[in-house]
Amino acid sequence: MHKQSKYENMAYLVLWSLLFAAPLLSLFVRMAGDSDLPFNWQEIFMVWGYLGIFLVLFLIHNFILAPLLIYRNKRWLYAVLTVCMIGIFAFYQCSHRPPMKRDFNHEPPPFEHHEQGFKKHHHDEHRHHRRRPPVFIGERDIIHIVILVLICGMNLGVKYYFKSRDDQKKLLRLEKENLEQQLEYLKYQINPHFFMNTLNNIHALVDIDAERAKSTILELSKMMRYVLYEGDKKGVPLTREFDFIRNYITLMRLRYTDKVQIRIDLPSQAPDRLIPPLMLITFIENAFKHGISYQHDSFIEVKAEVRGDELHFVCRNSKAEKSNEEKGGVGLANVTKRLKLLYDNDYTLKIQDETDVYNVQLIIPLS
Repeated sequence: MHKQSKYENMAYLVLWSLLFAAPLLSLFVRMAGDSDLPFNWQEIFMVWGYLGIFLVLFLIHNFILAPLLIYRNKRWLYAVLTVCMIGIFAFYQCSHRPPMKRDFNHEPPPFEHHEQGFKKHHHDEHRHHRRRPPVFIGERDIIHIVILVLICGMNLGVKYYFKSRDDQKKLLRLEKENLEQQLEYLKYQINPHFFMNTLNNIHALVDIDAERAKSTILELSKMMRYVLYEGDKKGVPLTREFDFIRNYITLMRLRYTDKVQIRIDLPSQAPDRLIPPLMLITFIENAFKHGISYQHDSFIEVKAEVRGDELHFVCRNSKAEKSNEEKGGVGLANVTKRLKLLYDNDYTLKIQDETDVYNVQLIIPLS
């Protein structure tokens, strides 16, 4: 037996309760129209007796036969057993039919005024009963069989509905789990990528100014603390993310000369909204990695502002000529995947890769 959901059981309970209440309601309506009509329990019990037979067959089909088709996909076994159940029901109906002098399909013979005619009719009727087979499917039996088939079909329809709903829930749960696993995988890729670039910058700074390198390591420890303790969260406050970006840019300023113009415009106060951690830093890393030239003037512009329920972020940088260096990397590809997984199509990412300028515009909803 397959474990049914409580909603499916409630649907069956309501349906059968209405069916068993129908004869009572029908009798009350007739009594309301005719005050002399007595309350006939015998009629109610007779209808309930028929409904009880259908209820037993429904339970057999619901808990034994239907799961063979829906949950185990044994079509032939289900078909054979269901046909057998309907056949046994038809045989039972015919064998336990109330005694009748003649088939209800035939009109009663007219009253014979002549004795000879009455004897002839009685003789024909007796011969008819003697020739009639013991089991004959009448109109009422066919109606009962059709009702049983409709009940089985209704049961299958309801089960298919609840099974499809459960499958949809399982699919959404699996998609959510897969989404979380992909996001965790991307985070684990982003964090080492970030630290690799930062350590390379500190390594370059050691050759320029050792004392500055020491103080920079302290700043890096603060940034590592943010990455380790905040990076696992689904969302961090905007102010924390902006502070992290400021610390990162401050760290990067130590490496470059005045030929590199770095302009940053981040709100000093931001609304109490959340943003996925380390979502913006990848674009800034990419700007420092591919937009700085030691021979020519370079620039990097970072700007963010909150407009209603959206964050508008812009990162522009000059393009340095680096023919032998890798352009791009896992960082930019990963942040693009994260955006798709987190927001589906509810975000805007425009990247303009022009001759001298690389421009990123990002709009994401804030939670």
